[in-house]
Amino acid sequence: MKNRLLACPLAAATALALAGCGLLPGTGGDTRTVDIWLMRDSVSEDFLKRFTTAYEDEHDDVELNVTIQDWTGIGKKVTEAIKGGGGPDVIEVGNTQVAQYADTDRLFDLTLESVRDLGSEDWLPGLAEPGSVGGSQYGIPWYAANRIVIYNKDLFTQAGVTEPPATRAEWLAATEKLNRQGSQGIYLAGQDWYTLAGFIWDEGGELAVDKGGQWTGTLDSPEALRGMEFYKELQSLGSGPKNADEQNPPQAEVFARGDVAQIVAVPSAVSAILKANPALKDKLGYFPIPGKKAGTPCAVFTGGSDLIIPENAPDRGAALDVVKALAGEKWQTDLARSMGYVPNKKGLASVVSGEEATAAMAAGAANGRATPNSPQWADVEADNPIKPFMTAVLEGENAKKAATKASEAITDSLAE
Repeated sequence: MKNRLLACPLAAATALALAGCGLLPGTGGDTRTVDIWLMRDSVSEDFLKRFTTAYEDEHDDVELNVTIQDWTGIGKKVTEAIKGGGGPDVIEVGNTQVAQYADTDRLFDLTLESVRDLGSEDWLPGLAEPGSVGGSQYGIPWYAANRIVIYNKDLFTQAGVTEPPATRAEWLAATEKLNRQGSQGIYLAGQDWYTLAGFIWDEGGELAVDKGGQWTGTLDSPEALRGMEFYKELQSLGSGPKNADEQNPPQAEVFARGDVAQIVAVPSAVSAILKANPALKDKLGYFPIPGKKAGTPCAVFTGGSDLIIPENAPDRGAALDVVKALAGEKWQTDLARSMGYVPNKKGLASVVSGEEATAAMAAGAANGRATPNSPQWADVEADNPIKPFMTAVLEGENAKKAATKASEAITDSLAE
């Protein structure tokens, strides 16, 4: 790594101690500085050091100036930066945020590079699709994470469930066996709408659809209602609250008590489980959320990040080279293994095959999806009508009536 000053001291106590302080560029007259905004906790300090050192060693005329940003308030900050006179060259954004930034017409169109240089045909759909707006690719998939089933091996053994289920029907049958003698077959909160979305997509439904530029909520479609019916059946095989989401109470803490056979969660929940109950260390198992057919996991919401380049980037050429490196096989492999993420391509799933939880996540990510690609989708989530819809159905209200009400609310939010 080239000599440089640090804007603030490194603190070992956090995963990303470069908070709010970038690696300052050197003073060489011929040096090109690439300003990069990354989000807090997306990468470790060690990964960032490895990448920066290797990249600068391979590019003598480039220095990387990395600034760590907080998620809180990032939308306004990015919007202001891309509309200004010359903001950062590369910005990490949530995959579902790309549409709102593309709506400003201030992002660089990366379609050509996606096809020619970045192997877009193999990208995970849950990262690639939200990065594509109006037929142009503005977001380059960086990493993904999605929900899997985390289970208690001891409870599976005691119930006579010898292997993870491969289909929805097998999952229900196994969960019924597990829901016995004081143990919950599954802890599934009533308002876990991301999990519901997967069931809806698996049935061929959508949360909302774009009809000629007008977004319409579609929770009342037959396909979406079938997804909700499956959710209701599964949720009944445990004692999860019908009127709260998975954070109230935190489902990892509920699972850590030892009397819950399964939860649907991202693998990062494991650290919270083991912090609450270290005795479960060797008793945890993982499998992709089962789909309707064996060999095809259920559709899942894919969270994660894309990389964007603003139109006003001071050095778009250098920025493109950095994005190609971060999105390429070498650093995708490093990032996946060091952070427990799913790589951005289906063909790279094998690089995490030795990690049971991450491998299960990668299997599900191949069938991943993202929320509707509307710039206004954040408005839907701000006062989420899907949650009370779910509670209403679980408490016995007419599903079609409740879905129609929620769909109308989604339509109204997306029209604003």
